[in-house]
Amino acid sequence: MSKLTKNQKAVAGKVEANKAYTLAEAAALVKEITTTKFDASVDVDVRLGVDPRKANQMVRGVVSLPNGTGKVTRVLALCTPDQEAAAKEAGADYVGLDEYIDKIKGGWTDIDVIITMPSCMGKIGPIGRILGPRGLMPNPKSGTVTMNISQAVKEVKQGKIDFKVDKTGIIHTSIGKVSMTAEQIFGNAKEFISTVNKLKPAAAKGTYIKSIFISSTMSKGIKIDPKSAE
Repeated sequence: MSKLTKNQKAVAGKVEANKAYTLAEAAALVKEITTTKFDASVDVDVRLGVDPRKANQMVRGVVSLPNGTGKVTRVLALCTPDQEAAAKEAGADYVGLDEYIDKIKGGWTDIDVIITMPSCMGKIGPIGRILGPRGLMPNPKSGTVTMNISQAVKEVKQGKIDFKVDKTGIIHTSIGKVSMTAEQIFGNAKEFISTVNKLKPAAAKGTYIKSIFISSTMSKGIKIDPKSAE
């Protein structure tokens, strides 16, 4: 078992075991217990009372975080020539089509989000085996396959993220950075949890949100009272 560092010892007792904090308390506390020298991500884990194996209980959605993600999101717009200028003006880091598909085939994936048009999906399909495992495959449900390329690019750059429940019934996503204020972390987390609540499947029975935890990179998880996030 590794020894605790001086900083870790200093914050070790700040999180009470089994205590459910309010979302506002947790947003402030996650900043206090983070000891990393880099700007750590703030993550939220929501355990749902759904069976993801059933199509009518799959939970997937998108949310625009009011205070952004706190990080630079590298966007590739795979589009036709007539849309390239608009994509660049909207803030896309890379714009093109065939040349970038060839680069991806060669192993290049230094991007965070790919946005494309329905008419381009035929060319993107063959590289799905590369993009899929990395979470980069464009999807209409997440808004990354659209006719309005410029709007989609703007939304992603401003803090739009997509999420889905995994096979264990948990949604895990990053909603900001520790360098944000507690109020900004609270605002982002509340918007995310509110969106998850709205996506409750009609087929889901019993308690929908079973537990919520917030943490930063390498920090302890802080249990949140779900009612405080409503």
